[in-house]
Amino acid sequence: MKHPFQLKAVWNGGRNSEGHIDAGGLKTIISIPQEMGGPGTGTNPDEMLLGAAATCYLITLAAMLERSAITPQVLTLESEAIVDVTNNVFTYERIIHKPRIVLKADASEVERAKAERLAHKAEESCMISRAVAGNVSIETQPSIVITGINEE
Repeated sequence: MKHPFQLKAVWNGGRNSEGHIDAGGLKTIISIPQEMGGPGTGTNPDEMLLGAAATCYLITLAAMLERSAITPQVLTLESEAIVDVTNNVFTYERIIHKPRIVLKADASEVERAKAERLAHKAEESCMISRAVAGNVSIETQPSIVITGINEE
């Protein structure tokens, strides 16, 4: 079974203009980020690729935890992308995911270790990660916390 996804885009003007996209649940203004000499309005391809990778990873991790009967009290994620600009060539180099999984106070060491393994495995299972494999390095730096024991 195949699932098509569609996006419509409009861009009026040159490099430093802005446009807009409509992809069903995602409707937003787009432009080149200020860090790259653009107007910085709305979002941009760099943020959208990071957003796609991060949300895919987070949803995959949540599903894997659920299938393993691990119910986190809190599941959060911070992700960062590194884009290199050398000789005016932009290269999306790396994405770093930092999930924070907070387990209940009665969680065992086995559950903590399994949650950490799943945090790494989710990256390999994520569709977006597989799509960019070989072009963008993706790292996972999980923090597994048991309530009342090792909270940060």
